[in-house]
Amino acid sequence: MGVGSWELRCKMDVVRHPVNQGWIEVIVGSMFSGKSEELIRRLRRAQIARQKVQIFKPALDTRYAEDQIVSHSEMRIASAPVSSARALLDRVEADTEVVGIDEGQFFDGELPMVCNTLADQGKRVIVAGLDQDYLGKPFEPMPQLLAIAEYITKTLAICMVCGNPANHTQRLVASEDRVLLGTQGTYEARCRRCFDPRLANAPARSGRATS
Repeated sequence: MGVGSWELRCKMDVVRHPVNQGWIEVIVGSMFSGKSEELIRRLRRAQIARQKVQIFKPALDTRYAEDQIVSHSEMRIASAPVSSARALLDRVEADTEVVGIDEGQFFDGELPMVCNTLADQGKRVIVAGLDQDYLGKPFEPMPQLLAIAEYITKTLAICMVCGNPANHTQRLVASEDRVLLGTQGTYEARCRRCFDPRLANAPARSGRATS
């Protein structure tokens, strides 16, 4: 690990901050890039530091568990499902020090405002989510969060076609719905060269697309 990477990891491991000084951390990348793993790692460190932590996820994401954040590698941490950013804000307790939010792209447009409000209250806010949709377009509200965050981490996956670093989420099934819950068999990581946004709008034409 290079010096720059080591310094960045140290910054992200900060678990104490001056009274009434909050901030926003955003972890973004494609599917299968380790976003949820990194979120869980930071939240566990905060818990080890005996900080009060509250963790939330969108209620519509029930792929692995309704009351846990679960990474694709099966790392887990308890969380509360909420239906909207406003509902999340209402559930954060006054003495909470760290707020964790997974799958930020599934929240409504009020999420940046909610995160700003929490940070202004002196809380550390950590949000993980996809920065691009299946077409490779910015996935709101993540771009707005990136603009206001103090700390940004970009995670990369491995391209399932060529093995290079992957920045895109390739949809393998035909669907024009922007939100289509799925894991392996529905999506895979692709690099810029191997990514084909047209695949999701065409009939399934490969074994992998239908498996």
